[in-house]
Amino acid sequence: MRAIVLAAQGGPEVLEYVERPDPEPGDGEVVVDVAASGVNFIDIYHRSGAYPLQLPCTIGSEGAGVVSAVGPGVEGVVVGETVAWAMALGSYAEKAVVPARLVVPVPESVAPDVAAAVMLQGMTAHYLTHSTYRVQEGDTVLVHAAAGGMGQLLVQVCKMLGATVYGTASTPAKEKLAREAGADDVLTYQDFAERLRGKVDVVYDGVGATTFDGGLEALRRRGLMVLYGAASGPVPPVDPQRLNRAGSLFLTRPTLADYTAERDELLWRAADLFEWIGSGRVRVNVSHRYPLADVAKAQEDLASRRTTGKLLLIP
Repeated sequence: MRAIVLAAQGGPEVLEYVERPDPEPGDGEVVVDVAASGVNFIDIYHRSGAYPLQLPCTIGSEGAGVVSAVGPGVEGVVVGETVAWAMALGSYAEKAVVPARLVVPVPESVAPDVAAAVMLQGMTAHYLTHSTYRVQEGDTVLVHAAAGGMGQLLVQVCKMLGATVYGTASTPAKEKLAREAGADDVLTYQDFAERLRGKVDVVYDGVGATTFDGGLEALRRRGLMVLYGAASGPVPPVDPQRLNRAGSLFLTRPTLADYTAERDELLWRAADLFEWIGSGRVRVNVSHRYPLADVAKAQEDLASRRTTGKLLLIP
């Protein structure tokens, strides 16, 4: 098989497109013939060294495809089944070895590439809106980077739950995409804090350093800042007294792993997500598909924020 191997951390040039022996599943593992793998900021953090890894390794944390082999001790997953997963390294490959406890069944109503596109971002949208903060009718929500793949999903889910949704976007074209996803209004990064000061119940911030301070200003008394990413860089250390002075605010830095730690919870979130997609209530915008060999360009495009929607690698 062909795979993307990381032998040293650094820029996109360190990503190697190489041949490797076909993998065999170990205890509790399955091998999947990959139909598509998602491109995410965590992959860039792995490549750059922001998140250290034991090298060499195949990166990529999200994908979908058809099970071609199962290892000893695997129950509930069979050869020929279409499955999807997240949080399992090795997805940038023609064949991926995945712990069986992490794969979820993909219904016929959802195409495999669409399933691959939503396992990180869609499941994140689910836990952010159903568990980190339970969005309800009448809430006011701010979604940063509302035209991105993650942002468009968050906007749609928040609207489905009855919230008024504000988004931020950097260009008129991105503003249009955010509005098409359902945002009630779309603001610039320069004026959102002033226009929303004290009005917002929850801020969903995957941008980080450049938006964090303004997001605190936008929150109402006892509002919640959900910092789930750092596309613009990490947020500097925060004095807890800032939260006091700004109105007894709450701050959390969640991660998907802690909201899918139990298999029942993983299956619940995946089933909801696939039902929303299959029924047409949530639309997935796959904006770019790249051959696996073009992984460096895919990561460069994502990091530069030149793209909107989801990016996929197709083996």
